[in-house]
Amino acid sequence: MDSTQLLKGVLDVAVLAVIEHEDGYGYDIVRRLKQAGLDEVGDASVYGTLRRLFTAGALNSYVVASEDGPHRKYYGINETGSKMLAEQRKSWLSFSSTMTALLETGKRNSSRNNGGN
Repeated sequence: MDSTQLLKGVLDVAVLAVIEHEDGYGYDIVRRLKQAGLDEVGDASVYGTLRRLFTAGALNSYVVASEDGPHRKYYGINETGSKMLAEQRKSWLSFSSTMTALLETGKRNSSRNNGGN
C-alpha cells in the first residue's frame, strides 16, 4: 500500500491536529508531523495545505520577526478550523474503526480458509 496516497487524504486533519494546541510556522509543522511518525510528508505538501486551510478560513496567520533569518509566518487554528478538525476527527475514527474491523475479519477468515495456518 502506498502510504503517500493515504497521507494526501489525511494531511488537512493531520496539520489541524498538529497546531490544535500550539501555533507553528511551516518548517516547524513539517518537523512535528515527522516526529509524529509521518516521515513521508513533504514540505511543499504541508505549505500547500497551510495555504488551502488559511484560504478556507480554518487558520489565522501572523508574522514573527526572527533574529536568525527571515520573518516566520505562523499559523494557528481558529473556531472554524476547530469545528473542521472535530468533524474530520469523527470521520477518521469511524473510518479507521471500520477498516480495522474489516482487516481483522479478513485475517480471521483467511486463517479459517487456510486450516488455521
